Formats: sequence, C-alpha cells, structure tokens
Amino acid sequence: MNTAGPGSARGSAGPALLHHFAEAGYETVEPPLLHDAGTFLDLGGEDIRARLYLTTDASGAELCLRPEYTIPAARAYLASDAAGRPAAFSYCGPVFRMRANGPGEFAQAGLESFGRSDIAAADAEILALSLDAVERCGTRLTGVALGDAGLVSALLDAIDLPPLWQRRLKRGLEKGQGLDAVLRGAPTRRAEHSGLLAALAGAEGKDAHALVADLLAIAGIAAVGGRSVGEIADRFLAQVAQGAAPDFGDERRRVLAAFFAVTGEPDRASGQIRALAEEAGLDLGRALDLFDERTGFIAAQGVDLGRLVFRTAFARNLDYYTGFVFEAHAVSPDGPVIGGGRYDRLAQALGSADPVPAVGASIWLDRLDPETTA
Repeated sequence: MNTAGPGSARGSAGPALLHHFAEAGYETVEPPLLHDAGTFLDLGGEDIRARLYLTTDASGAELCLRPEYTIPAARAYLASDAAGRPAAFSYCGPVFRMRANGPGEFAQAGLESFGRSDIAAADAEILALSLDAVERCGTRLTGVALGDAGLVSALLDAIDLPPLWQRRLKRGLEKGQGLDAVLRGAPTRRAEHSGLLAALAGAEGKDAHALVADLLAIAGIAAVGGRSVGEIADRFLAQVAQGAAPDFGDERRRVLAAFFAVTGEPDRASGQIRALAEEAGLDLGRALDLFDERTGFIAAQGVDLGRLVFRTAFARNLDYYTGFVFEAHAVSPDGPVIGGGRYDRLAQALGSADPVPAVGASIWLDRLDPETTA
C-alpha cells in the first residue's frame, strides 16, 4: 500500500480535501491503477462491464483500470498491518469509467473507515466529514438524500419475501422503478426451462447467478444476441422471480406500498415506520433502533437534520451496500457530488475469513463548483 499526494486530482480541491481528512485521522493511500476485472464484475454486477476499461494480461486474465476506490481501498486495508483492527483511509486520484456525460477519466476523493464496531457513530462521521469537506471547498450542497439497505432487508425478511423476489425488488429500487412496476408481470403461461427455473427458485441471488453463468460457460455460450453471459443469467433469474411470485395479497401489498412511500426528515420517517410495523405486527425493532442511534450521532456531529431527506425507496446502484447509504447533490446536472454508504460484507467477498464493518464516501471533483477547483 503506497501513500500518495493528490497527484492528478483536479485543481486545488484535491489537496484541500485530503488535508481535511488527514486532520480527522484518515491516512492517505493510493491503490494500484490496474485490477482484476472479475472482482468489480462480481460485486458491481454485469451492468458495470460496459463501463469498464478492460484489457488482458499475457496469461489471458481480464484486467481493468480502476473504476472506483472503495474495492481497491478495502483490498489495501486487508493487505496492511491494520487488517482486523480499526483503520481510516483517504484517497484522491483518477478513476476510469465510461460515462454518458464527461470524459472516462475523472478525479475522485474520498474516505473509508474499516473495523469500527460503533456502527452508528462511524456512519455519522463519514456523512458529516464528507459534507463538511465539500462545503469547506466552497461548493453549496442543494440536497442530501439518505437510505438504509439494512432497514429494507429487515422489512422484506419480516414479510417473508423469497430471496429472488427480494433481489428483484432491490434491483428495481436501484433503477428508480416504482413498486407497481417491480411487481408487475406475473407469468400467464408455463415458462420455458421450468425445471431449471424451479431448481433456482430457492437459491440466494448470487449463488443462483453463479450457477446459471457456470451452466452457460459449460455449454460454451459466451454471448447471445449481443447479451453477455451475465446478462443472460440475469434474464433467467428474472423468469425465476416471476415464476416463483408469492401470493402478495392486499395486506402484503399495502405494507410494501406504505413502507416505500415513507420520505422526510429522519426522525419523522422513523416514527412513520415504527407505526407501520406495529400496525402490521412486524418486528423491525433492531433495524429501527440502529436507524435512530445513527440519527442521534449525525445530529451530534453538527449536521442539521432538517437538510436531510430519508427515503425508504432510495438505493445506490452497487451490490455491496448493506446498510446506511447517502448522496449529496449540488448544482451539477451530471449526478451526485458525494455518494457513500456501509458495506459490511465486502471484506469477505474479497477473501477475508471474517466480516469487517466498513463505511465510506466518494466525492466527484468534476462536479464541484468550478470556482473551487481552479
């Protein structure tokens, strides 16, 4: 793991952000530019393939230029002497990802916190530090959106939604689909390949996806109609989800609709969800207690809760988020200035024997106020 300065970071904002993070105890690191592409495809989903800058080495292994910092920073942590203990890293440098607007090489800064058991306090610190750092650089934030992947999972477990339907619903949220759109389309005829679909119906999402991809690889199928193996696997799993559709019933649909309609300041949202859980007889106490504890720590960090909007339907489009997620927007039309969240299962996906609590945030330097990056 190499330490690094701001390097190619845009203008003066990069050094200012790193200085702010260093004052808060975050060590600056600079992971390698070239990485095994499979890791990003496994954890970010096949949708990310079209956005990666890919190459192969002499052995034929598929590599990519670094598309983001979180996975490389987590690898750096696991390879360091700090592995297994709390550690705080920051970074600033180029990432490479094809975008609809703007160049494929752009600068990101950010911070990652590993190994802290005080989950709510760590979440609040990452949010507060990233908001403060951007605003100290002179960018006025126009909105901060919060979500909670852990709370969503708790609700879906409480209503006994099958794993593949949970996956479909979460994918729909990531794409901005409404509940009706996600639940629409129950099959009207027996699906083709129903034997395979039935065998997959009880499998967890990642295991089922891997099984389909393996079967296609064994058959020597690399692509069909321009679709990759991963995209074909996703289509199979969508059919599984439709074929295994539970009888939602009016009550289950009502609970889902009421839950995903919750939006507002965090304390108000918590009260609405608690009332819904009590009315529906659902045990969401543990997830809501963590939610309320986090809100308290956010307020203690000096963040005005009135500027935060929590939405149960808010999700970030990466598979590895497991809890608190957030985005902050400014005047840029291209997307959020800050995005982050909790990813407690990432370390195990990267080979760690034990889970490692982790939370972080990234800042898009090209979306800051231009006057701050001169």
